[in-house]
Amino acid sequence: MKIVLAEDNEILRKSLSFFLTSNGFEVDQFSDGQDALDAIEKKTYDLILTDINMPGRSGMEITQYVRQTIMSDLPIIIFTSSGVEQTELDSFDIGANEFIAKPISPAVLLVRINKLLKTRV
Repeated sequence: MKIVLAEDNEILRKSLSFFLTSNGFEVDQFSDGQDALDAIEKKTYDLILTDINMPGRSGMEITQYVRQTIMSDLPIIIFTSSGVEQTELDSFDIGANEFIAKPISPAVLLVRINKLLKTRV
Protein backbone atom coordinates (compact mmCIF):
# COMPACT_ATOMS: atom_id res chain seq x y z
CA MET A 1 0.00 0.00 0.00
CA LYS A 2 1.35 3.39 -1.01
CA ILE A 3 0.92 6.47 1.18
CA VAL A 4 1.53 10.19 0.66
CA LEU A 5 2.86 11.78 3.85
CA ALA A 6 2.78 15.59 3.72
CA GLU A 7 4.27 17.12 6.87
CA ASP A 8 6.67 20.05 7.13
CA ASN A 9 8.04 19.06 10.55
CA GLU A 10 11.05 17.01 9.52
CA ILE A 11 11.35 15.00 12.74
CA LEU A 12 7.68 14.03 12.77
CA ARG A 13 7.67 13.27 9.02
CA LYS A 14 10.71 11.01 9.25
CA SER A 15 9.52 9.21 12.38
CA LEU A 16 6.04 8.60 10.91
CA SER A 17 7.59 7.44 7.65
CA PHE A 18 9.87 5.02 9.49
CA PHE A 19 6.94 3.69 11.54
CA LEU A 20 4.71 3.23 8.49
CA THR A 21 7.49 1.65 6.42
CA SER A 22 8.25 -0.78 9.25
CA ASN A 23 4.55 -1.72 9.15
CA GLY A 24 4.67 -2.63 5.46
CA PHE A 25 3.64 0.61 3.76
CA GLU A 26 5.48 2.39 0.98
CA VAL A 27 5.71 6.08 1.93
CA ASP A 28 6.44 9.11 -0.25
CA GLN A 29 7.35 12.02 2.03
CA PHE A 30 6.82 15.71 1.29
CA SER A 31 7.56 18.82 3.33
CA ASP A 32 5.67 21.06 0.90
CA GLY A 33 1.99 20.70 0.08
CA GLN A 34 2.43 21.63 -3.57
CA ASP A 35 5.06 18.91 -4.01
CA ALA A 36 2.62 16.42 -2.47
CA LEU A 37 -0.15 17.52 -4.85
CA ASP A 38 2.17 17.21 -7.84
CA ALA A 39 2.94 13.61 -6.83
CA ILE A 40 -0.75 12.81 -6.25
CA GLU A 41 -1.49 13.94 -9.81
CA LYS A 42 1.26 11.75 -11.28
CA LYS A 43 1.20 8.57 -9.20
CA THR A 44 -1.33 6.18 -7.73
CA TYR A 45 -1.69 6.15 -3.97
CA ASP A 46 -3.87 4.28 -1.50
CA LEU A 47 -4.03 6.97 1.21
CA ILE A 48 -3.05 10.57 1.97
CA LEU A 49 -1.75 11.73 5.36
CA THR A 50 -1.43 15.49 5.54
CA ASP A 51 -0.77 18.19 8.07
CA ILE A 52 -2.95 21.27 7.76
CA ASN A 53 -0.30 24.00 7.97
CA MET A 54 2.43 23.56 5.38
CA PRO A 55 4.32 25.62 2.84
CA GLY A 56 3.07 25.51 -0.74
CA ARG A 57 -0.42 24.14 -0.19
CA SER A 58 -2.18 23.41 3.08
CA GLY A 59 -3.68 20.07 3.98
CA MET A 60 -7.11 21.64 3.51
CA GLU A 61 -6.16 22.73 -0.02
CA ILE A 62 -4.82 19.26 -0.80
CA THR A 63 -8.07 17.71 0.42
CA GLN A 64 -10.23 20.12 -1.58
CA TYR A 65 -8.16 19.55 -4.71
CA VAL A 66 -8.36 15.76 -4.42
CA ARG A 67 -12.13 15.84 -3.83
CA GLN A 68 -13.19 18.63 -6.21
CA THR A 69 -10.62 18.73 -9.02
CA ILE A 70 -9.40 15.15 -9.29
CA MET A 71 -12.79 13.87 -8.06
CA SER A 72 -11.11 11.09 -6.08
CA ASP A 73 -12.43 9.24 -3.05
CA LEU A 74 -8.88 8.42 -1.92
CA PRO A 75 -8.87 8.18 1.90
CA ILE A 76 -7.45 11.31 3.53
CA ILE A 77 -6.33 11.71 7.12
CA ILE A 78 -5.65 15.27 8.27
CA PHE A 79 -3.60 15.98 11.35
CA THR A 80 -2.77 19.24 13.08
CA SER A 81 -1.69 20.76 16.34
CA SER A 82 -4.77 22.99 16.27
CA GLY A 83 -7.12 22.09 19.07
CA VAL A 84 -9.92 24.17 17.59
CA GLU A 85 -13.11 22.16 17.08
CA GLN A 86 -14.05 24.21 14.00
CA THR A 87 -10.84 23.09 12.27
CA GLU A 88 -11.89 19.48 12.71
CA LEU A 89 -15.42 20.20 11.47
CA ASP A 90 -14.05 22.09 8.46
CA SER A 91 -11.79 19.14 7.64
CA PHE A 92 -14.75 16.79 7.50
CA ASP A 93 -16.82 19.31 5.53
CA ILE A 94 -14.27 19.40 2.72
CA GLY A 95 -13.99 15.63 2.54
CA ALA A 96 -11.38 14.34 5.01
CA ASN A 97 -12.08 10.83 6.23
CA GLU A 98 -10.27 11.19 9.55
CA PHE A 99 -8.85 13.96 11.72
CA ILE A 100 -6.10 13.37 14.26
CA ALA A 101 -4.85 15.97 16.72
CA LYS A 102 -1.12 16.16 17.38
CA PRO A 103 0.75 14.70 19.11
CA ILE A 104 0.01 11.67 16.99
CA SER A 105 -0.09 8.20 18.50
CA PRO A 106 1.47 5.91 15.87
CA ALA A 107 -0.61 2.97 17.15
CA VAL A 108 -3.87 4.93 16.79
CA LEU A 109 -2.79 6.20 13.37
CA LEU A 110 -2.12 2.64 12.22
CA VAL A 111 -5.58 1.50 13.37
CA ARG A 112 -7.25 4.37 11.51
CA ILE A 113 -5.22 3.75 8.35
CA ASN A 114 -6.07 0.05 8.36
CA LYS A 115 -9.75 0.82 8.98
CA LEU A 116 -9.88 3.21 6.01
CA LEU A 117 -8.00 0.86 3.70
CA LYS A 118 -10.27 -2.10 4.59
CA THR A 119 -13.34 -0.14 3.53
CA ARG A 120 -11.78 0.38 0.08
CA VAL A 121 -11.09 -3.30 -0.63
